[in-house]
Amino acid sequence: MEPLSNPATQTLDEQTSRARKLQVLGILSGFTAGAWLGAAEAPTKLVSGGVSPVVISLIMVIGVFLARWSLPALILGTSSIHADVRRAPHLIIWAILAGCLWAVANTLTIFAIRDVGLSIAFPLWNSNSLLGILWGFIFFNELRQAGFWRWAGVWGGALVMCAGATILAVASASQGPASHSLRGVWAALGAGILWGTMYIPYRKAYLTGMNPLSFVTFFTFGELGMMGALAASYTGLGPLWHQLVGARDVLFWLMSGGFIWVIGDLFQQYAAKYVGISRGIPLSNTNQLWGLLWGVLVFGELHGRSAPQYVQVIGGSLLMMLGVGAIAFSSATSKEQTWWKEAAQRESHRYGIAADYVAARMEGRQADDERKPSRTALDWLLVAIATGAFIFFGAMARVPQMSLHWGAAAILSVASVVLLVVCGVALWRTTRFQ
Repeated sequence: MEPLSNPATQTLDEQTSRARKLQVLGILSGFTAGAWLGAAEAPTKLVSGGVSPVVISLIMVIGVFLARWSLPALILGTSSIHADVRRAPHLIIWAILAGCLWAVANTLTIFAIRDVGLSIAFPLWNSNSLLGILWGFIFFNELRQAGFWRWAGVWGGALVMCAGATILAVASASQGPASHSLRGVWAALGAGILWGTMYIPYRKAYLTGMNPLSFVTFFTFGELGMMGALAASYTGLGPLWHQLVGARDVLFWLMSGGFIWVIGDLFQQYAAKYVGISRGIPLSNTNQLWGLLWGVLVFGELHGRSAPQYVQVIGGSLLMMLGVGAIAFSSATSKEQTWWKEAAQRESHRYGIAADYVAARMEGRQADDERKPSRTALDWLLVAIATGAFIFFGAMARVPQMSLHWGAAAILSVASVVLLVVCGVALWRTTRFQ
C-alpha cells in the first residue's frame, strides 16, 4: 500500500506526482460510476409491468437509504462520519438539500423511461454535464487558467454531447405517441437540470474536507424525506399502501436497484472530489452508454425498429461518448489546481474549518490530528439491519415476467464488477477512501 505522507515533507516532484495520481483516480472513478449508475436504472424497466413510477422511485430510495448507511459503516465505520460532522456541521444541511433535489430528479427519470425508453432517456438527462461545467467555473474556480486546449476539451466535449443528445431527442419522437414522447423528453431534461444543480453541495463538501462516505449518509435523509412526501401527495397514503402491497413481488429488485445506484454514486462522489464537477459529472455520465447497452442488449428496446432509428440512437450515443472522451483528456493543470485551493480556502474561512484539515483531505489523506477510523458494534448493527431487510424482501421476490437476454445481462454485470474491483483497490491504495 502506498504511504500517505505529509505534503510538508514532500518535494515538489512528489507533490506533482501525487496530484497526477489523484487526477487519474478521479477519472477512473468517473468511468466506474458510469457503469454502476447505468446498471442501477435497469430495474426501473419494471414500470412496463404496471408498477407505478412513484412506487418504483420510492422503493429504490428505500434501498438507497439502507445502502448509504451500511456501506460507509462497513468501509470506514461511523466514527469517521462523526468526526467529519464535528469538523463541518454546516454540510449536513447541504447534504440534505442535495438529497431532496435527487429525489425529485429520480422520480422524473422514471416517467422519462416509461415514455421514451431507457436508451433514449439516459442521454437526455445527462445534460446535467453542462450545468456542472457552468457551476464549477462560477462557484469553485474550475477551469481558471486551464489553458486553451483544456477549455476547448471540456466545453467542446460538452457541445458534442449536446449534439448527440439532440439526435437522440429527435429519434425519440418516433418511439410512441407524440404527447408521450414530448412528456418523456421534458421529464428527462428536468431531471438533468435538478441533478446538475445538486452537484453544487457536492463540491462545497469536498472543498471543505468532508469524506464522500460521510456526505452521502446525510444526503439520504433528504432523499427519503422528499420521496416519501412526493409519493404520499401524488397517490395518497391509502392508495400508496395498496400499491406497495400489490408490488411486493418486485420490491426486492427495486431496492437492489437503489443499492447498486449507491455504489455508482460513491464513485461519482470521488470523481467530483478529485477532478471537480466540471469533469467528474461528464465522466460519470458515461452511464448513458451503459444505459444504451442495457436497454438494447438486455431489454431489446429497439427490436423491430427501422435502420434509421438504429443509426440515430447508436450514432447519437457514440457522439456523446466522443465528447466525454475529450473531457477525460482535459485534466486540470497545476495552475488550475491553485485556483481550486483558493476556492477551498474561501470555504474554510467562511465556515471556520482548520486549513490543515482542508488541505489534507483535498490530497486524499487524513489530517495529522485525526484518529484512524474504527468500526464499532453500531456499524455491524447497521450492516445487519440492511442485510436482513434485503433477505426479507428477497424471500418474497419473484423473477419479473419480462423478456430479458440473460447472457448480455451477465456480460454487462461482470464488466461492472471488474471496474468496481480495479477502482476500489486503487482508491484504497492511494487514499484509504479519504
